[in-house]
Amino acid sequence: MPAEKSMTFGPSLRRLTRRLAPDRPRLLTVIGLAVVSVAFSVVGPKILGHATDLIFAGVIGMRLPAGTTAEQAIEAARASGEDDFAALLARMDVVPGQGIDVAALATVLAWALALYVAASVFAWLQGYLLNDVVQRTVFRLRADVEDKMHRLPLRFFDGQPRGELLSRVTNDIDNVSQTLQQTMSQLLTSLLTVLGVLGMMFAISPLLALIALVTIPLSMVVTGQVAKRSQKLFVAQWAHTGSLNAHIEEAFTGHELVKVFGRRPEVEEVFRARNEDLFAASFGAQFISGIIMPLMMFIGNLNYVAIAVVGGLRVAGGSMSLGDVQAFIQYSRQFTQPLTQVASMANLLQSGVASAERVFELLDAEEQEPDPADPVPPTARRGRVEFEHVSFRYTPDQPLIEDLSLVAEPGHTIAIVGPTGAGKTTLVNLIMRFYELDAGRITLDGVDVTAMRRQDLRSRVGMVLQDTWLFGGTIRENIAYGNPEATEEQIHAAARAAFADRFIRTLPDGYDTVVDEEGGNLSAGEKQLLTIARAFIADPSLLILDEATSSVDTRTEVLVQHAMAALRSDRTSFVIAHRLSTIRDADLILVMDAGRIVEQGTHEQLLTARGAYHRLYSAQFSGAAAAVDEELAES
Repeated sequence: MPAEKSMTFGPSLRRLTRRLAPDRPRLLTVIGLAVVSVAFSVVGPKILGHATDLIFAGVIGMRLPAGTTAEQAIEAARASGEDDFAALLARMDVVPGQGIDVAALATVLAWALALYVAASVFAWLQGYLLNDVVQRTVFRLRADVEDKMHRLPLRFFDGQPRGELLSRVTNDIDNVSQTLQQTMSQLLTSLLTVLGVLGMMFAISPLLALIALVTIPLSMVVTGQVAKRSQKLFVAQWAHTGSLNAHIEEAFTGHELVKVFGRRPEVEEVFRARNEDLFAASFGAQFISGIIMPLMMFIGNLNYVAIAVVGGLRVAGGSMSLGDVQAFIQYSRQFTQPLTQVASMANLLQSGVASAERVFELLDAEEQEPDPADPVPPTARRGRVEFEHVSFRYTPDQPLIEDLSLVAEPGHTIAIVGPTGAGKTTLVNLIMRFYELDAGRITLDGVDVTAMRRQDLRSRVGMVLQDTWLFGGTIRENIAYGNPEATEEQIHAAARAAFADRFIRTLPDGYDTVVDEEGGNLSAGEKQLLTIARAFIADPSLLILDEATSSVDTRTEVLVQHAMAALRSDRTSFVIAHRLSTIRDADLILVMDAGRIVEQGTHEQLLTARGAYHRLYSAQFSGAAAAVDEELAES
């Protein structure tokens, strides 16, 4: 993909969050469940603090003389000079001579247990619904990427390494899914916990609450500084992941060639270098972002010490109960724990947003021109093709085809020959609208191809390329790919027409033989025959054969040529060929050079003209080496 300006963390995160909008009702339910769950959890320490007060009051009451009142005990403490103890007693609900009120303690603990159980149930429901929301969001994201892939022009795929594209569609989306799953619930719960705990802390002691609040700006500064340095490393990490995947896919696809040409050391060196880059970026990102957790724990411990010291002094001074201090210490832990969790999720969140950014870049890629709003429905299926002053170039500064005009009549075979890079394959790609014209127009049976839906246009065309493509499935399914509604007899007839039937029946399972995606259990020629059979069964009005018989033997090629001759009846055929012996019987031969038609005519006419076609023909059949040497000498 061409280099684009990278998004920042904020816009990418907001865009990712907006993708949750279709599940807003479920999200509101999740938020409601989270509020209830957190509320129950937040009230728990306060209730446990009351239990602590009951226990402490019972312990102190046993030390006081029975038969006296609390007021008498307080006065006695003051009279003996124990003012702090007297203040402590004044804050307590103590009965002199009476121990721990077990019944009251049991009731309080039962309430605490019920609250915590309820909080757990609501938290489980929240997690269940949130998982549903996340998976639906990722499902839509994958669907959007799939739809986008079908709307991208061929130009995009020409400039995109396959492994890099696969990495965005698989690894990056999986990473986004994992990030949403692991961070959303914790972020929501953490935010609500901070708000709830903060309210309880101010209710218990505004002074201690202010001490606890000091950690918030400090935590934000620490997290922001670390995140700023690690985000760019996470972006680099996933970019290097795509680059490494592209290299691995390329090396394994061409594994045989790597072995044959002895390029294994070079391949391994490229792998080592890209793997080293990925390691460096991943290590740096994880190391820097991993510093956040220890720093937050350190800040939290400082806060804990401060609260414990100040709280102890206030209990000793009688301004707070022991239960309130114990509850406040729990709240301080509950307060710093969410902040620590958010900080610990920073690396995961940054990694997920970096992956989301790469997916969004794919979704934002320039699409092919849409089909017309009011397409012209195809009518006649004669196969007449006309180029009218067509111009095309891959890049603005490098013209390829300029002011090209030609007519292919129904039933005619148009052969296109010329040196490599002359524009032969580009010509047929323009017919299929794989690329858009810069000027001029192309008509099929009198209708401008841009006025038709691409589906209607391509449904009338059968195409066989030099590079064969089979998918994982049976031979029957691969042939029927050209016409999913084909009957068994039509499949066999197409195979016989392509002279594939004889080798198919020699296979152990015949037409039910399973081939893999690369067709590894078939020879190159056999795969070529299956792709030709696939084109036959489509019954197109226009045939495009791009070196379609390059991988078959000479005898089979002759047989296939006869079969295609019968198939061409009332159909137009464009045949791109380097072996000129295969196009001698063509109705019209176009000789292209540098995007222009330099000669056209029949085989005999072009040989008689002794021009570019004659030189090509002589190079193949009449002293090829001498002709090439002569041409090199002239240049």
